[in-house]
Amino acid sequence: MNPLEVRMEAILRNAPGLMHVLRTVRTLDLPDWLIFSGAVYGPVWNHLTGRPPEHGLSDYDLAYFDQSDISYEAEDVVIRRVAAAFDSPLRELVEVRNQARVHLWFEDHFGEPYSPLACSAQALERFAAPAFAVGVRLEPDDRLTIFAPYGLEDIFALRIRANPTRAAKGLPQIIARAKARWPELTAED
Repeated sequence: MNPLEVRMEAILRNAPGLMHVLRTVRTLDLPDWLIFSGAVYGPVWNHLTGRPPEHGLSDYDLAYFDQSDISYEAEDVVIRRVAAAFDSPLRELVEVRNQARVHLWFEDHFGEPYSPLACSAQALERFAAPAFAVGVRLEPDDRLTIFAPYGLEDIFALRIRANPTRAAKGLPQIIARAKARWPELTAED
């Protein structure tokens, strides 16, 4: 692990809500699962800015990858299974998506084409900004695996810049929402 990964792991292990979600999801044995986005970068930004670990958290994005059945009905079975594993309020905060089927609805929802993925971690490469492109999984041996295709530098620099491989629509609005929760953030075009 590089120094930023070590630092991130220490911060995430001190985020009780995230750790509870990670431990619970690990017991479900979903294929190729990750918790990603704000549930991961948020605790780091909160730590760096002196806020409680759950400040600004709107949900826990749970990705998994199962190509065996990419119907919504199959995904809904997993959504219900995950919901049953949590009590309120976490039941309502864990949002589940099968990354093997995102290409079926993404363009209609976001107005951008989205080719099929090969795994959950590949989705991170398509996030609007490198700072958002981070995911974690709690392994059976209690190791925390961190996925960050663009590195962790932007997260620790409190910096949002456009994904160098994707011109995301709506990036100014995304930045504005993040800055409303963490005014210390800087944005680069």
